[in-house]
Order: sequence, then structure tokens, then C-alpha cells
Amino acid sequence: MTLQQDPDTVATGDRQRPVLLLVLGVVAALALFAAGAGTAVLAGIGADRPPGDASADAGFARDMSLHHLQATQMAQVARDNSDDPDVRLIAYDIETQQYGQIGQLRGWLQSWGLSPETDRPLMAWMGPDHSMAAGGRMPGMASTAELDRLRTLSGRPLDVFFLQLMIRHHRGALDMAQHAATHADRPYVRDLAGKMAQLQAAEVVTMEQMLRSRGGQPLS
Repeated sequence: MTLQQDPDTVATGDRQRPVLLLVLGVVAALALFAAGAGTAVLAGIGADRPPGDASADAGFARDMSLHHLQATQMAQVARDNSDDPDVRLIAYDIETQQYGQIGQLRGWLQSWGLSPETDRPLMAWMGPDHSMAAGGRMPGMASTAELDRLRTLSGRPLDVFFLQLMIRHHRGALDMAQHAATHADRPYVRDLAGKMAQLQAAEVVTMEQMLRSRGGQPLS
């Protein structure tokens, strides 16, 4: 015997599914953030002479946290609003992966007794050629206008613009990650920075292929 479902029940379930996916996504992201922070604090326990406030370790942890935070915001928009399953998947992967890394980076700062905020210029830890004036945007960061535009789009235009912004965002983070992988004092900081650079470079290749297949070209 075939069971018949009530149409109203089916419709309600369809309406609730995006909300459920949103809630699950937020819960997963928060769990990864907490897990990353806990692991980072444990890694810092027992270390001699924690990095100084002006060190590459502290600068990387602060600036990459800020850079990652915008990536998670853009990824949330695509995850919640795209109709393309491949775009939603890579957006979810970026969001959860970078939330976990933010937890690690901020956990390190906590274990070193350093504040996550500072009056030092962005990227000053990379040397005077990289230091940014107040109000400047780190390489790859989207403007407020670009973020506002992303939130208004849907369908293929949303997918294309998201991929364009995220490719540029990932590329902009590579210099920071590569610099920290070479110049950070703590081995575990150098290790994570190197892995970030490798992963984001690989994701750029994937997203460029996705962008071209959807009729788009990378931003300058």
C-alpha cells in the first residue's frame, strides 16, 4: 500500500528545509570555531617567551582572522542564496574551514596574552612596504559596495560575482600566508600559514574553472 502525504505537510517541509540548513550551517561553523580555538590554546601552553605584539606571529593571527571573517560572510551569502549545488558546496567548505582557522588564530592570541585588536597598521608585521594606512583594505578584500551588491543578486549573476570576489579574496591572502610561513617564529604558525597558502591556491584553480564554466572571468 502506498502512503499518501498531505500536500500541506509537504509544502511546509519544503519551506522549512532552507531554514534547517541555515541553522545547521551556523551550528557547524560555531563548533569549528570553538574547536579551533581550543586546539590553538593547547598548542600555546608551555611555550617559552610568547611572541611579541609586533611579531609576525601576532600580526598574521590578527590580520588573517580579519581577512577570513569577510570570506565567511561572502560564503554565507552564496551558501544561503545560490541555486547551484556546486557553488553552495564550495561556499560551505570555505565558510566552515575558515571559521575553524579563525578559532585557531584567535586562540593563539589568547594563549600569548595578546589582544585580537591592535592600533598597529594592517600588515605592518610584513615590513614597511606592506604596511597600510588607516582605513585601507587588505589585498583581495571586497568593498562595502561590492558586498552590498552580492547580497542583492540571485541565480547565475550571484554565482559569478561570488566566485569573482572569492578568487580575488583568496589571491589577496596568499602573500600574507606565504610571508608568515617563512617569517613566523612559532613552528605551528608557520605550518598553518603554509597549509593555508597551499589550500587557497588550490581553491583558486577550482573556482577559476567554475567561473569560466558559468561564463565569467576573474576580476582584475
